[in-house]
Amino acid sequence: MISAALIYSLRRNERVFSLFEIIHTTFEELKRRFFLWADAPTSERRTAVQQLLNTVGKPQVIGEEKTPTAFGVDLALPKVGEGARKTNHDYTHGKLDDLIEVTIKHGAKLFVSAVGVPPAHTIKRLHEAGILVMNMVGAPKHAEKALAAGVDIVCAQGGEGGGHTGDVPFSILIPAVVDVARKYKSPLTGQPALVVAAGGVSDGRSLAASLMLGASGVWVGTRFVASDESGASRMHKEAVVDAGFGDTVTTLVVSGRPLRVLPNDYIKAWQSKPEEIKRLTDAGVVPIMKDFDEGKDVDIPFLMGHVAAVVKDIKPAGQIVEEMVKEAVHMLKVGHGYLKEGNDLERYG
Repeated sequence: MISAALIYSLRRNERVFSLFEIIHTTFEELKRRFFLWADAPTSERRTAVQQLLNTVGKPQVIGEEKTPTAFGVDLALPKVGEGARKTNHDYTHGKLDDLIEVTIKHGAKLFVSAVGVPPAHTIKRLHEAGILVMNMVGAPKHAEKALAAGVDIVCAQGGEGGGHTGDVPFSILIPAVVDVARKYKSPLTGQPALVVAAGGVSDGRSLAASLMLGASGVWVGTRFVASDESGASRMHKEAVVDAGFGDTVTTLVVSGRPLRVLPNDYIKAWQSKPEEIKRLTDAGVVPIMKDFDEGKDVDIPFLMGHVAAVVKDIKPAGQIVEEMVKEAVHMLKVGHGYLKEGNDLERYG
């Protein structure tokens, strides 16, 4: 199932689309599919990549040849041990190098570490293949660590964002991370490191605001969940449209890491037992996994950010992009109007 995240830079007049797989299904199927991928031989991973490419673009034959279809690969690489969250674990099951091999072989243009900083040898290997490396971050200190490790781009996600997120608000985080990034250059391009803004971007106004805060582009999630092409269920899409302000919460129940969701009855029941959640996670136990192992019913919540409250319809992804860019251009022109000749603000330029 497919959703799209938009990275768009008006300053360079370039559009880069990163397509990624989102699974919304039963927990058993989620777990089955994840471990099948992590443990699968290279040939089966190749088949999975082919299925993804067939869905997002023109069908490409994947063999030894690289596909011309532009796509990105997203993996979670959390730190394990040494003071990290006790619920963290190696999602790749020791197969990171194999997964990177598949990523390189099939011509990915972008590698994204959704959680944690990739090992130095992984960054080096990706750069040698001409692949940009981006790190999701939720705090300036995380951006510093990622950029010092050699990533080319940091995607700063405000705490308003859906899914795994931090707690620093978008309006504070983006300029702070931009300040950090100014000290670094991309090892791959030799150009200044870029910042992509995420966590509350849904329209042209938030795109324009992101650019004015110093970001070079945006990463959009929740708005694209409510698109015709999204692989999310109809219920998920409608839940995004129906969500109100303050309806989402962050929870440790699903992954042991803060995850912003629209709480269902299952999550609400767990959220009413904060002491039990803390006891389990401090011991390295993810609450939903405990229920799963004990054969209890579990119910995966719908992931979405605060911005769901202003998403009012389900429409084609292309229309979302066009409207977003058109409105952003308009807002940037409006902003430029404040600096017209003769304006008192001109003396500050």
